[in-house]
Amino acid sequence: MEQQLRGQLTDRIKQKSVELLGYEIDRTELRFMVHLQYIMTNEQRIVARNVNNEELDILKKWVELGYVKDYFKVTITKEFWDIICEIIYLGYVDLKDTSNE
Repeated sequence: MEQQLRGQLTDRIKQKSVELLGYEIDRTELRFMVHLQYIMTNEQRIVARNVNNEELDILKKWVELGYVKDYFKVTITKEFWDIICEIIYLGYVDLKDTSNE
């Protein structure tokens, strides 16, 4: 029996992202969701020097999809907030046995 690690991208997270977002996220996107959640519950702005190019590409994708309204003074939709909370829950809180994945 192998226990899921916090922040580990599992098949059930990939499946949930397809269900909720329409595409499969990768590990960088999962971890950036955690960062975005922190930002939204605190300063609600992204500091450019704290975002790498890969994360900036993810942010641009979320803007194009209509989930995020601005790049640096961040505003997100309620729908996207609910989505990232559900995905983060699966990746960081509801840790399962992954031996069957």
